[in-house]
Amino acid sequence: MTSKVKTPGTLSTTASLGRIEVSPRVVASIVGHAANESYGIVGMAARGLRDGIAERLNRENLHRGVEVVVDGDGIIIDLYIIAQYGTRISEVANNLMSAVKYATEKSLGLPVVAVNVNVQGIHGEDDDSRR
Repeated sequence: MTSKVKTPGTLSTTASLGRIEVSPRVVASIVGHAANESYGIVGMAARGLRDGIAERLNRENLHRGVEVVVDGDGIIIDLYIIAQYGTRISEVANNLMSAVKYATEKSLGLPVVAVNVNVQGIHGEDDDSRR
C-alpha cells in the first residue's frame, strides 16, 4: 500500500471520481496573467524592494509577484504590482481586485476571500526612452 503526503498549502477538493489538488504556484500564475491583462498595470513586481526600487518581473516569473494563502474559508491573494503613471491607482487597484477574483474563482471554482494589492512602483511611458 502506498501513501502520498499532501504538499503543504495545496488546494484540494474531492470530486466524485477522486481528489483534485492545485499547487499555489499554479494559482499564482493564473493571478499573474489576469493582473497583466488589467488596465493600468505595467507589470508584476517581486515581493519586497531592493534599495527602494521594485524589480519588474517577466512573463515566466509572474508567480513571484503573488502570494497565495489557503484559509479555511477560501483563498487570500496578495499582489505586488507596478502601476502605470498617470492612472488613478485606487481605480486600477479596484479593477484589478475584481479581475483577479473573477479569474481565480472561474478557473478553480473556489471562493476568494480577499485580494490585497500592493503597489511597489509606478512606471511612466518615457522611462524607457531615457536609458
